[in-house]
Amino acid sequence: MGRDLYNSYSSARNIFDQADEVLGFALTRLCFEGQEEELRQTINAQPALVTTGFACLSAIIAEAGKEISRPDFVAGHSLGEYTALAVAGVLDFPTTVKLARERGRLMQEAGLKQAGAMLAVLGLDEAVLTSVCKEAGVWIANINCPGQIVISGAKDNIDKAKTLAEARGARRAVPLAVSGAFHTPLMQSAVDGMLIAIASLDFRKPAMPVVANTNAQPLTEAGPIKNELLTQLCNTVQWQRSVEYMVREGVTTFVELGPGNVLTGLIKRISKDATLINISDVASVKSYVSQSGV
Repeated sequence: MGRDLYNSYSSARNIFDQADEVLGFALTRLCFEGQEEELRQTINAQPALVTTGFACLSAIIAEAGKEISRPDFVAGHSLGEYTALAVAGVLDFPTTVKLARERGRLMQEAGLKQAGAMLAVLGLDEAVLTSVCKEAGVWIANINCPGQIVISGAKDNIDKAKTLAEARGARRAVPLAVSGAFHTPLMQSAVDGMLIAIASLDFRKPAMPVVANTNAQPLTEAGPIKNELLTQLCNTVQWQRSVEYMVREGVTTFVELGPGNVLTGLIKRISKDATLINISDVASVKSYVSQSGV
């Protein structure tokens, strides 16, 4: 995660070094050399993803050698909302990565207090799945794209929901490797902890609208953004509706920052005509800058 960016751009190296300093441990070593099992722990994965995503942006700016064009909107899926806030200047990077680490810690602890699970359901529409969730006592956690919805809840209830979803025509139901029932009321203890964590922080007005996970609407002031970071922990991530909103507002190009291309794949299924760009390594940085002129 981000090793070639670290080796190729001093600006990206500075982002990783800042993360190590503010977190008080070698996140960089964990990203580059750590065991996958340790990196996947929620408490580690969240700051690692924020750091790598922001390092991608710093590498783009360094490669371009100038200020880049301001995007019309920023958005992020669940944790990605934190990277979006850093890009929008709501929080500086050190504060963002420290907050992401605390979020990961609190969510991991909530999962230990009350064991939960998440399940990606493919090929079932929202109305049918809402009925399944009500019957099984679970919740819709992520509406990702047409035909892909993630549900979340106590493990036994998720097992029941899986059986019900398959009986009602789901094409597949795939368990996710997570440490808790994210984006459900079972994360309330994490909300309580995050309320304390953000209370003293100075949230600035975003440089561009942040499209919120919970209602797919643009946030343009600091106060509602603070509330969003709390609300999203226990409520559905409306990713499909967020992308649809941006498309209606005239967005035709989406740039995904960070390892992997999951969001790029989801957006492709939401808006077939969109231009999709994933930035995750040196090659993709160079290609993007040379082709777009940013």
